[in-house]
Amino acid sequence: VESVQHQQNKGAGGKPYIFDRVFPPNTTQEQVYDTCAKQIVKDVLDGYNGTIFAYGQTSSGKTHTMEGQLHNSQLKGIIPRIAQDIFDHIYSMDENLEFHIKVSYFEIYLDKIRDLLDVSKTNLAVHEDKNRVPFVKGCTERFVSSPEDVMDVIDEGKSNRHVAVTNMNEHSSRSHSIFLINIKQENVETEKKLSGKLYLVDLAGSEKVSKTGAEGSVLDEAKNINKSLSALGNVISALAEGTKTHVPYRDSKMTRILQDSLGGNCRTTIVICASPSVFNEAETKSTLMFGQRAKTIKNTVSVNMELTAEEWKKKYEKEKEKTRSLKIIIQRLENELKRWQKGKERRWRASTDNSEAAPIIDTSAPPPEPLSDSEKTQYEELINDLYQQLDDKDDEINQHSQLAENLKQQMVDQDELLASTRRDYEKIQEDLNRLQHENEAAKEEVKEVLQALEELAVNYDQKSHEVEERSKTNQQLTEELMQKTVTLAGVERDLSALQELSGHHKKRSAEILSLLLRDLNEIGSVIALNDHKMTEMTGGMEEEFTLARLFISKMKSEVKSLANRSKQLESTQADTMRKMQANEKELSSCQLLISQHQAKIKSLTDYMQNMEQKKRQLEESHDSLMEELAKLHAQEKMHEVSVLDKEKEHMNRIQDAEEMKKALEQQMESHREAHQKQLSRLRDEIEEKQRILDELKDVNQALQLEQKQLMSDYEKLKQEEQKKDERLQKLLAELDTDESGGSLAQKQKIIFLENNLEQLTKVHKQLVCDNADLRCELPKLEKRLRATAERVKILESALREAKESAMRDRKKYQQEVDRIKEVIRAKNQARMKHTAQIVEATTYSVIPPPLLLPDDQTLSCIAECLKYIMHIPYVLFVLDIITQWLLPRRATASEGASQAHDDTTSTNRSTITGASEKHTT
Repeated sequence: VESVQHQQNKGAGGKPYIFDRVFPPNTTQEQVYDTCAKQIVKDVLDGYNGTIFAYGQTSSGKTHTMEGQLHNSQLKGIIPRIAQDIFDHIYSMDENLEFHIKVSYFEIYLDKIRDLLDVSKTNLAVHEDKNRVPFVKGCTERFVSSPEDVMDVIDEGKSNRHVAVTNMNEHSSRSHSIFLINIKQENVETEKKLSGKLYLVDLAGSEKVSKTGAEGSVLDEAKNINKSLSALGNVISALAEGTKTHVPYRDSKMTRILQDSLGGNCRTTIVICASPSVFNEAETKSTLMFGQRAKTIKNTVSVNMELTAEEWKKKYEKEKEKTRSLKIIIQRLENELKRWQKGKERRWRASTDNSEAAPIIDTSAPPPEPLSDSEKTQYEELINDLYQQLDDKDDEINQHSQLAENLKQQMVDQDELLASTRRDYEKIQEDLNRLQHENEAAKEEVKEVLQALEELAVNYDQKSHEVEERSKTNQQLTEELMQKTVTLAGVERDLSALQELSGHHKKRSAEILSLLLRDLNEIGSVIALNDHKMTEMTGGMEEEFTLARLFISKMKSEVKSLANRSKQLESTQADTMRKMQANEKELSSCQLLISQHQAKIKSLTDYMQNMEQKKRQLEESHDSLMEELAKLHAQEKMHEVSVLDKEKEHMNRIQDAEEMKKALEQQMESHREAHQKQLSRLRDEIEEKQRILDELKDVNQALQLEQKQLMSDYEKLKQEEQKKDERLQKLLAELDTDESGGSLAQKQKIIFLENNLEQLTKVHKQLVCDNADLRCELPKLEKRLRATAERVKILESALREAKESAMRDRKKYQQEVDRIKEVIRAKNQARMKHTAQIVEATTYSVIPPPLLLPDDQTLSCIAECLKYIMHIPYVLFVLDIITQWLLPRRATASEGASQAHDDTTSTNRSTITGASEKHTT
């Protein structure tokens, strides 16, 4: 290679290095591609193998040179430009050529081949084909048909490639990537086949750990990268010297794959990427030395051609001639060897000794031992076996490496598992301590829960009573369900009767239509007979015959049109009948729902009236009781005034009684306010229910009006159907009369029939429109019915709940009243005994006026009414106080009235005893 001073010579440290081309830093990507890679694309399409790879230290621009920015037209590198250029050349070549292009993309990461198009393939093996060319077994190959397909494959593979951040490069490649393009072409006319492979290699850069700052996994990656690059340097050195018999291709997976590119059948271009910085001087010198050595390697290139049958035949003849000539030479040499061996051994040895002393001109080849064909085949088989053993050993090595990796991964997993178990143990220990504290807290909570359970047991008894009431309601619902099933059976019977009636109507319409068709056929046959007679009668008159034929053809066409129209009418009539049946079913269901809703509304109105009457009665009783309570308060005030005037000794006790009375009055006022609020709430609820009932009545009236409208529409449809039947009968009668008439009468009747058919079609269209309107209105009616049904259900549930709550409250109040009565009676009996003993010891001279106090019945009524109206828990306590205060006074007052005329002193004693007991209570 000639050296040029400016660009081809590159000096570093005073030493010149000679290369084919040197690019300055401002060189564009297009210039690099045109110089380095464009010719290789043409060679690959001509059937040669090609390789382009970039070599250099890390962050020197290898990936930028090979890939660049893939989707930028100015900055894209060699690989995307080659993808575009290959298809540009293919489009400009002969039309008879057929191309098959396959691409594969893999990387060598940690000295393992990893498929970038299928990440599940992590450790692929290298094998040799029949021509002893290495290839990656099991690598994914994809067929491409455009540059876009190639770019999609590159994008997919690049996304799976290993990249890391170092101190020298933000996007440092941590693996050697190889993009392989396999092109096969065939000439359809000559059947000539060519194949070429193009290896596009982006090597990872050699790096110093002190500069890159690699640690951990990045350090392991750097070790493997430097190891594989040193193996590549050893191969280049061995090939550059040319004296070594062994080239260490098998030291690395990369050199094994690129064996054909380095010293084999391949056109190889190496791009040396050097850093111009003084900081990287040593690495730049090493890179330049690598390029200098690689430039001395010479590859022997041949076209990868698959021969045709004729070419194979010619080659066979040539080889046959060669073997024939070689056999003759071998025979001659064997004869010469025998002649030498037949001579005297002494002279033979002497001749050999003399040959050592003095050089003799050799006119023939040295006498080698001839090899037989069997020995040759044995040697070839032995060589093949040895190569096969080498491949097997490679597979075993790969398997062992995979096993070692799996074991390492398992060890890592076990370490992680151990660490996780330790963390879990610590968490469990913390949870255990926390649970112990929670357990202590839970013990206290258990005590509280036990108390709550006791309360729940009491509530359970109450709920059991409620369950019994619910069971009764369920029985009522089952009875209602039985009634509904009975009504459903009646509806099904009505439906079967309607279906029989519709079947009868269908049979009748089918008979009418069959009669009409038969009559039309008879009309056609009559017309044909008349035509035949006309031909016989007017056989001599040509003009009349032609007129008759024209008339007959017109009649036939008109009869066909009438038959078609009659068929259309039959189909439309069947559709209308089906629609009418559906409307009848919907009307019957609507009527049933309306009747059910009317019955429910009546029952609800009756129940509401009863409730209003009860409410009024309760209000009247409440008012009367309040009046009686007011009277009692007035009497109590009068009595207290008289007692204050006459008894100054008991002022303190009376003041306490007044304070107690004021408290009771305040409580009664609060009860009155609560009662008024509850009454207003009940009145609001009654007004709301009345409003809902009014709305239901309005909806019911609207449904009745819609039902009447549907019935009227149904009657109209029936009348129109009857009119249609009458018209059909008229048409049949007219057709019967037309059979005996002449041609003019038949024309008039046919015209009349056409008019009738037009009218029938108009009527049918009107019916279809009416039916569509009815279908549109039916969903609205169904929605309204559903809404009314839901409202009725809501009201029924509300009434049930009100009944149940009223029953429960009544039972509770009755039990409380009974209990209060028993307590009061027991206390009265005890107090009567006590007052009799006190009367003997005390004497007073003042006679109080008699008091009008309520009896037991009025007091129980007051208590029951107040409990029923107010629904306040503490009313029971207040009522107990009232009854305990009023009943003793009533008892003592009655005793004083009976004994007033007998003994005034004893009466005074009894009244004062009652007052003192009032104070104590």
